[in-house]
Amino acid sequence: MYRMLMLAGCCVMALSFLSGCGETPSHAQTAQENATAAAAPSRTVNVQVEPVAPRPFKDILILPGQTEALQDVRLAMDAEGRVDWVGVEKGDLVQKGQELLRLDADLVAAQLAKAKADLALKQDLATRRQSLFQQAVLSKEEHDQALTELAVAKATVTEAETALSRTVIRAPFTGRINNVTVDPGEYVVKGEPVIEMVNVSTIRVTVSVPEMDVRHLNVGQEVAVSIDAHGADRWDGVVDFVAWKADDATKTFEVRVVVDNKDGRIRPGMASRVAFVRRDIPDALTAPLFAVVDRGGERLLYVAQDGVARARQIVIGHIAQDRVQVLEGLAAGDWLIVTGHKDVEDGMPVTVQNMPLAARENTATPQVVAQ
Repeated sequence: MYRMLMLAGCCVMALSFLSGCGETPSHAQTAQENATAAAAPSRTVNVQVEPVAPRPFKDILILPGQTEALQDVRLAMDAEGRVDWVGVEKGDLVQKGQELLRLDADLVAAQLAKAKADLALKQDLATRRQSLFQQAVLSKEEHDQALTELAVAKATVTEAETALSRTVIRAPFTGRINNVTVDPGEYVVKGEPVIEMVNVSTIRVTVSVPEMDVRHLNVGQEVAVSIDAHGADRWDGVVDFVAWKADDATKTFEVRVVVDNKDGRIRPGMASRVAFVRRDIPDALTAPLFAVVDRGGERLLYVAQDGVARARQIVIGHIAQDRVQVLEGLAAGDWLIVTGHKDVEDGMPVTVQNMPLAARENTATPQVVAQ
């Protein structure tokens, strides 16, 4: 029994010794790993920056528009009859007052000639009766009858002249012939459209503006107009009408812009876009849209400061093309990270690749690499 107790005690002591010997390398290894980790340098991200400074900023609203000719009419006959002559074709440039089409007017011309002959007779008769009336040879009643007959004759001539003029269509303005729907010899009725004419020297662009933006627009305001078919080309336009009442269905306001089109490059019906300046801010702090990082629902910008990246939570304002106004979170003089911003975190070391020489002389600027 005694020998068994001694044997058990020896086993316990041996196990304790082996356990202690195993712990010593483990602690040493951990300490070495910690020292190695502390000595290892942190990862540095290469970035590029741009200086933050106040700059002019235009809050621009771009909306699609519908182009149409300033004047677009379908000319109809004001009389009926056979077409005698058509003097224009599609595409012709015509001047205001130019004769475009005539009906057969022989009958109307004869009626006018008859009316003029009757007028001459009545004029002579009235003159003679006036003389007789002054000599007290003619009664007042007969004198008045002669004057009435003269007035009727004049009205008949005027009526015949009007009827003759209605057999001719003249250009109401200077413009282009867009379509002709009749040929000589055809019979047309009163009110039938026969010629379509447009004036494209000035183009009208109609835009539907949301109610929150219409308050920024005024008659006479200058705008920029682009036409999809002409790429990057721009035209200057002027607002000439802003609706006082919203459309019941869309709740938008019609705004009309006129554009000079003397060269005729803009054709009615072309798709267009109109850029309205809602606000002109002379000293806004802005950042490129692509530099804004969304982290957990927060909008962040990163700036380089003393060799590390610093996150700035921002409040944005207006957006114009590829830049955004920053209302809070940036200050003039900051160095905004614009390349590599998606690879950094707050406090991470950065190497600025494009720092200007003047900024390198400032000890407060980030770490830089000579190019």
